[in-house]
Amino acid sequence: MYVKRSTRRTGDGQVIGYLQLAHNEWDPVAKASKTKVLYSFGREDQLDVAGIRRLVAALSRLLEPADALAATAPAELVFTESRPLGGSFVLDGLWRRLGIDAAMHRMLAGTRMDERVERIVFALVANRALAPSSKLAATRWIEHDVVIDGLECAVVDEACYRAMDWLIKVEPELSRIVYDNTANLLNLEVDLLFFDTTSTYFEIEDADTPIGRDERGMPAADEAAVKETGFRTWGKSKDSRPDLPQIVVGMAVTRDGIPVRCWAWPGNTADNALIRQVKDDMRDWSLSRVVWVADRGFASAENRRYLQRAGGHYILGEKLRGDSPEARAALSRQGRYKTVAGNMEVKEVRLDADLADDRFVVCFNPDAAVRDAKIRARMVELLEETIAGSDKLSRPERARLEGVISTKPGLKRYLRTTPGGLLRVDKKKISAEENLDGKFLLRTSDPKLSAEDIALGYKQLLEVERGWRDMKQVIDLRPVYHRHEERIRAHVLLCWLALLLIRIVETTTDATWPTIRQELQRLHLGTFTGPAGSFRQRTQLTAAQQKILNALGLPQPRRVHEVTPSTP
Repeated sequence: MYVKRSTRRTGDGQVIGYLQLAHNEWDPVAKASKTKVLYSFGREDQLDVAGIRRLVAALSRLLEPADALAATAPAELVFTESRPLGGSFVLDGLWRRLGIDAAMHRMLAGTRMDERVERIVFALVANRALAPSSKLAATRWIEHDVVIDGLECAVVDEACYRAMDWLIKVEPELSRIVYDNTANLLNLEVDLLFFDTTSTYFEIEDADTPIGRDERGMPAADEAAVKETGFRTWGKSKDSRPDLPQIVVGMAVTRDGIPVRCWAWPGNTADNALIRQVKDDMRDWSLSRVVWVADRGFASAENRRYLQRAGGHYILGEKLRGDSPEARAALSRQGRYKTVAGNMEVKEVRLDADLADDRFVVCFNPDAAVRDAKIRARMVELLEETIAGSDKLSRPERARLEGVISTKPGLKRYLRTTPGGLLRVDKKKISAEENLDGKFLLRTSDPKLSAEDIALGYKQLLEVERGWRDMKQVIDLRPVYHRHEERIRAHVLLCWLALLLIRIVETTTDATWPTIRQELQRLHLGTFTGPAGSFRQRTQLTAAQQKILNALGLPQPRRVHEVTPSTP
């Protein structure tokens, strides 16, 4: 396709030029190429230049950002490169609005650290949100594939590591400042605070060398050490990888899904005592009356007493199949269920004061009950097939079969062994499990919350689960390309800061981050070079990009970013 120019001579001898958009088509009959006119622009001296500009602009929207910039560049300029601008611009705008840049500059004042440390930390956070990679690959990404305001020159990996080492040192103070600023920006009502943990594994052969650690899991001198363990070590895996060393990561999240702080502990740390450390770490924060929400792993009596200090309260999951007399009593009480949001049914149970001071809420989900019954029926059917004909086996053979079944928890639950050593399906166990189908039990110390608020508040614990899912699948918490403990902890902090910015974007725009990221990354900054020098100019904003900026209250990126005159 090309612009064809033709001429016509008038009666007075004047030559008039005409412009047409044309392309060549092959004529199989004539066996020759023929010109086909697609559109006529009219006389050359009466050309509608403004209309052509509108046409070019409309067509350029169909191209990739870099191609659009190249297509619209003046003839005397050379288009040299294009980088995505939108994602980093939005994240940087929120970063500055939260006051993270100002806080870091205050902490850096009077130190001998590189003045670019704040920009480098932001670049690493943006990398987690936009294009997760190793820190070495992140330096190439910063240099060639993104626009970071204030970080135009190259960054070496040693600078990234120094910035991470500084970040872990200022983490306690920085976390509190970030929380305070986030609460002010979003008008957060932190009445419910959700806490949960996960694990992330490392594909290495051996665990870290054990060293002395204090009660918080931090390295400690001999006199302050209460245990010896490595940071990356074996423990109870929540990723189904017990064969690999791991660390434990904890996160506190508001009811809106905003992660307010995260922690990292050695991989063999048990959940039951962690929530007490978390409460201590957030004791001096500007929190109002807070109800802590956590799952069954944190429901010990010591934890419950600790969470009630200074007027605090809790909503905790209770084990249905444990040995707790309170749980047995609560499940055995009769009463009517009340339907609340969705298909959830709740029933509040008050026990005798001598048994428990807490309030208990039994929650029932009919759909989950049907699902539990189907799963149990499959397990029982499989167990019956497995033990069929086992009466004819010798005792040692039946013992071996029982050992095989014991490795499968779904089957072992319903297996009973008679005094004579015969294998049978446990009918009483099946009957007991039927009474638990679709149910979960909650306990709370709060005297004012309704049963509905208790149940719905606990269901919001899924916000933490969503945070872990995004941390591992969107931000790529794993794999971790570090082996030093301080760098691993700093990596977790970078992921938390990235998740914080992502959640603010999502809650404000009511859209998912992958969708927003895809749209924002279409906004590019192109570099043009000509005889007079070079300049950088962004592409036109789309309606979707403008909508995102309006929702976040951010201005448009400036049209021309940088003008560099040529040197004589």
